[in-house]
Amino acid sequence: MDDARKPREPNPRRVKGRGAPSQVDGRFAVTRVEGADDGWGSLGEALADTPNPATRVSEERARSIISRNASPDVGFSQSVNPYRGCEHGCAYCFARPSHAYLDLSPGLDFETRLFAKTNAAERLRDELGRRAYRCAPIALGINTDAYQPSERRYRITRACLDVLAECRHPVSIVTKSAAVLDDLALLADLARDRLATVYLSVTTLDNRLSARMEPRASAPHARLNAIRALHEAGVPVGVLVAPVIPGITDHELEAILEAAREAGAASAGHVLLRLPHELRQLWREWLSVHYPERAAHVMSLVQQMRGGKDYDSTFGTRMRGEGPFAELIAQRFKRAHRRLGYARLPPLDCSRFVPPRPDSPQRELF
Repeated sequence: MDDARKPREPNPRRVKGRGAPSQVDGRFAVTRVEGADDGWGSLGEALADTPNPATRVSEERARSIISRNASPDVGFSQSVNPYRGCEHGCAYCFARPSHAYLDLSPGLDFETRLFAKTNAAERLRDELGRRAYRCAPIALGINTDAYQPSERRYRITRACLDVLAECRHPVSIVTKSAAVLDDLALLADLARDRLATVYLSVTTLDNRLSARMEPRASAPHARLNAIRALHEAGVPVGVLVAPVIPGITDHELEAILEAAREAGAASAGHVLLRLPHELRQLWREWLSVHYPERAAHVMSLVQQMRGGKDYDSTFGTRMRGEGPFAELIAQRFKRAHRRLGYARLPPLDCSRFVPPRPDSPQRELF
């Protein structure tokens, strides 16, 4: 390999308040920047003195907002993502590699270089109003969290929910944030007409582990409290144990399901750790920083569930894995699911959908 094209050596380190330990190159990167020690130890000093990266949010105008999906192992056909990148900074996030398309790093850039689609509600209204549009539930904030910290400033998710409520369009939400309760009244209104469901993703009940692994997501107890509040408000709510991480969180599977059920979750699911593209390197770095003594064991278990590889993207097995350890996790989940009385959330109702009226100076006259 030509020296100019060799991947740079990462400098993994614990970055306070961030999940990624380095700024790995994206797979489409055409330039690379790396420091060179001048022999006086200045490179080490520079790395030690590098301040924690601040969050920068760029506003952008989306050309379209509804994404279609035909994956056979995903439970929705269309989604809306108000933001690109996610400040929650989950070290395991499968969406990190999407930042490579922006010529940005799936590492620290993913959680510090964010993009807010400020015209998302406007585009959503336009697309719902097209004659060819056929109503199907919209999954809100699937690639990156719709209730990440930037939502408190931009309120893009809320603006999209307002459009969906006006049109009586069904919506499902998956989030790691208790900030979903900011829209509790609107979600309760939609739920009365079977137009809204919410899933809270809970990875661990250990606050210290959560702070290292998903540093700017809501704490585990806050997510359980959000489940309780949604349930009490009449919003159908479930829990996703996602991801299940072998050697790190898999022992908590039953405890998470029990805590969520006690809080009011009516449905539950689980997804194994997924390591597509650059996430393989990022996850190995994270393990080397936080769990160096068990990193090799964790990756051995991961590979046992992925046919000897770090990841297998085959439909049907990418969410659940294969092999004895994956089967053991599946059986444990199945037994706890049945014992705790989990079921499915009620189906969303598409029959109430009314296309939005086009904007017009005379719209109120007719």
